[in-house]
Amino acid sequence: MGDFEFSLYPQDARLLTNRRAIVTGADSGIGQSTAFELAAHGAAVAINHVGDDSTARAMAEAIEAGGGKAVTVQMDVSQEADVQRGFAEAKDAFGGLDLLVNNAGLEEPYELVDMPLESWEKVLGVNLTGAFLCCREAARLMDGGGSIVVNTSVHEVMPWMRYSHYAASKGGLKLFVQSIAKELAPRGIRVCSVAPGAIDTPINAGVDQSVTRDEIPWGRWGQPIEIARAIAWLASDQAEYVVGTTLFVDGGMTLYPGAD
Repeated sequence: MGDFEFSLYPQDARLLTNRRAIVTGADSGIGQSTAFELAAHGAAVAINHVGDDSTARAMAEAIEAGGGKAVTVQMDVSQEADVQRGFAEAKDAFGGLDLLVNNAGLEEPYELVDMPLESWEKVLGVNLTGAFLCCREAARLMDGGGSIVVNTSVHEVMPWMRYSHYAASKGGLKLFVQSIAKELAPRGIRVCSVAPGAIDTPINAGVDQSVTRDEIPWGRWGQPIEIARAIAWLASDQAEYVVGTTLFVDGGMTLYPGAD
């Protein structure tokens, strides 16, 4: 669970004052940093979690204690009824919704010949179908416009051996985001993506960073807060003219010619 410290940014530095947000997969890794960053910028944040709520509750308590506003929302993003209920809870708590950060995702390593259908469906269900369900529900609730930021990955453009289902989900997200961005822009809803590279998160805890670091021109892995800052900016009015594009936050990883 952990002890969290939180404080609001100075008033003149806040990018998201009075915004009402939901962050999926928000109780660890990039999602956790994003929830705190949005709250520090003045947004009310619904912290999505699956299962045990102890970490999400501790996060919400820290945000509230620091002068922000937060609630917890339990939902499995791959389940339609869960998403509809969870988004309704967030809307009721904040009186509306105008910002979605679609962050929830998972990965499992399998060679193609060994990959069970269950793993394929699980990864696609969370990463791609989950994004569809959450973006659809957000768009239904954003009557006065808003922003949707989808976390994809460098693997929306880079192949990844043993993770073909993950790469397929992220590649699918790229065109999904571009398509709904064209559709929703006339309604005042901006949609764009952030594509993280190699980030030091719990999901990557078993990866040897020294090997991957050789593929990153900047020479190191990224930290979750570096992704969170990019998301906060993309969600803000400062990025109003950024529509349907992907911002790669990867230390130049996608520039590496030998990366697989």
